[in-house]
Amino acid sequence: MLGISPNTLRSWERRYGFPRPHRSAGGHRQYALGEIEALRLTLAETHNVSSAISLARERGEGPSTCTRLVTAFAAFDEDRANRLLEESLGLRSVERTIEEVLLAAVAAQAEPEHTSAEYEFGWRHATGWLSAQKRLAPPATRSEGLLIFDASTPPDLDAVHAQALEVVIRRAGLRTLSLTPSIELTRLGRALRALEPKAVVLTGRRVSLDAIGRLVYAVRGVVQEVAVFDYRGAVPDTGASTVCRLGETPLAARDTLLAKLGEVEAGRQPRRVAAVRPAPASAAEG
Repeated sequence: MLGISPNTLRSWERRYGFPRPHRSAGGHRQYALGEIEALRLTLAETHNVSSAISLARERGEGPSTCTRLVTAFAAFDEDRANRLLEESLGLRSVERTIEEVLLAAVAAQAEPEHTSAEYEFGWRHATGWLSAQKRLAPPATRSEGLLIFDASTPPDLDAVHAQALEVVIRRAGLRTLSLTPSIELTRLGRALRALEPKAVVLTGRRVSLDAIGRLVYAVRGVVQEVAVFDYRGAVPDTGASTVCRLGETPLAARDTLLAKLGEVEAGRQPRRVAAVRPAPASAAEG
């Protein structure tokens, strides 16, 4: 499999401690297929023994890791990416697979000023996979509705995070509806009456504070008792804002959101949900 002699393999074992053989009852070396496969791939990538062994150790021999998914994205290998995610679901929950493997792999390819082909391939694969998970989510088991205003655009990293948050929230039993801030606000009422949201989550960073104020003003014109949350910095942190911030990851955001909704259900207002004080057609104060 590695294209080397048994003596070379034994010398790597002595020098690097990798791959690590087990001994059969008769004393024969037996190697884990995962380690050999990892080493075969890294040798092809690096053409250097020490670098290949170091990289193979980092990737590990588990069913899937963020690093392995990054490698699949970099090779534009859709089948391998699908296989790694399915393998992850064998050991991890959907939620942990999303956060620890999928989102981490997409983020690892992101560059601040540029969009690479590898990143966009990973981004599109992630959004397709998350769409499938949303369709597979079980029916809502709670009465609360959650409205997500997503101000990101493809291929923003925030966009795939918004999708991930909706999947995680749906799997927690809440009803969800995701919209963009570009909708016609005068036609929002029907959606609000159908969803009856207990909370609004603002995410994405491609909308002005004025537009955020108008959104919240329109929502509270129909549903007055609604809490407003920020996910991943959608509302600029001016120091005066009292929006409850959900953090940077979907699982932490879910836990905070459910805890705050629990406080509202118990008749207590969350400590920091005053969010955006509406001002008609002008900038709203945080």
